[in-house]
Amino acid sequence: MLRLSLTRLFNPHLAPNRAPSTSLSFGLPPCLYTMNSVKRTLLVVGILTLAGGGLWYWSSKRSAPPPAKAGGPVPVIVAQAQSGSMPMLLNVVGRAEAYEGVTVKSRVDGQVLAVNYTEGQAVRQGDVLLRLDPADFNAKVAQAEAVVARDQAQLAKARADLERYQGLKARGFVSDEKVNEVRTNEAAAAATLKADQAALELARLQQSYTTVRAPFSGIVGARLVFPGSTVKINDTALAVVNRVDPLYVSFAVPERHLQRLRQAVSKGPMPVQIALPGSKEAGFEGKAKFIDNAVDATTGTIQMKALLDNKGARLTPGQFLNVSMVLDQVSDSVLVPNEAVQQGADGNFLYAVKADDTVEVRKLEIIASHQGMTAIGKGVAVGETVVTDGQLRLTPGAMIKAKPAGGAAPASPAAAAK
Repeated sequence: MLRLSLTRLFNPHLAPNRAPSTSLSFGLPPCLYTMNSVKRTLLVVGILTLAGGGLWYWSSKRSAPPPAKAGGPVPVIVAQAQSGSMPMLLNVVGRAEAYEGVTVKSRVDGQVLAVNYTEGQAVRQGDVLLRLDPADFNAKVAQAEAVVARDQAQLAKARADLERYQGLKARGFVSDEKVNEVRTNEAAAAATLKADQAALELARLQQSYTTVRAPFSGIVGARLVFPGSTVKINDTALAVVNRVDPLYVSFAVPERHLQRLRQAVSKGPMPVQIALPGSKEAGFEGKAKFIDNAVDATTGTIQMKALLDNKGARLTPGQFLNVSMVLDQVSDSVLVPNEAVQQGADGNFLYAVKADDTVEVRKLEIIASHQGMTAIGKGVAVGETVVTDGQLRLTPGAMIKAKPAGGAAPASPAAAAK
């Protein structure tokens, strides 16, 4: 029999045959009692789950903040377009080059006896860099000196013979033919002496080449040979010497500036400002003195060189440097802060503030930029108000709440433009 009761509902483990007397009984098979007990348990679990979910939803609705109101003015910082002059600067990247540089090679075959320089040493013109073993050359000089001494003795004898035969001829003891023969011997001895003296000079010159000296003042590079190294004439590199004071700075300039550059250089050396990348130290001032005679067809640029003093070897050949030069002077141009200029897919633009406190996009034609200001050719007029901060939150036609640069109290664009 099926028994339904409040006791059975909250105590499903109560045996069916021991239910309280206050129950309703139907004539059902006993096997259904256990099935109904499971259903009641699931029903209770479902009720508790629904109750817990409702409680969580109610509490979350109470704690959630109210939705933010959209469509308010966007706070921005503005500035006023001004009129002024600005230098038209050309900024490029250059590289330092030695004023002079040479790879010193041996002028004779030989073996290194001693190396007299250290790597990176400052040397003066004529300083000894290294020495080769001079033994072979000393012997050649000694041999040449002996040959010259023999030639001098033979020439002295030939001259004495010529003088004696000329006296005999005057007394009629010898013929003219004999005198001419002796005279020829004297001339041959003089020519032999002259040739051997030249050989002696060559031997002494080669002997001097065993001492290798700096061709000019500069900085010597890494050691290339060591004592005992065998060197070949005009083949083996012995040292590299670079003259770094003064110093060249080589840089490439776009060909569209070529005409202005030639006009400027034709008037005299063109001032060039040179600085180390990322350095806050004072830069260097040089003079542009060289423009190449051809434009590189691959890059569309032309090479230039500037010369600058490099006292104390502050700059080293091979360093990258920032190069800046004034090409022209822009007068009576519209100037806006650099922060106002933005870059988009269609080029440069800015947000201009209208009288109703909304913004519009203006495409720009930029002439030059210098010291935090940009000269505008087209796109904005003197006196107009432009946005310098907060552009990322703006769209065309957006309402703004303007604040002038410098932290002043918020003001309307019309007031900021006055």
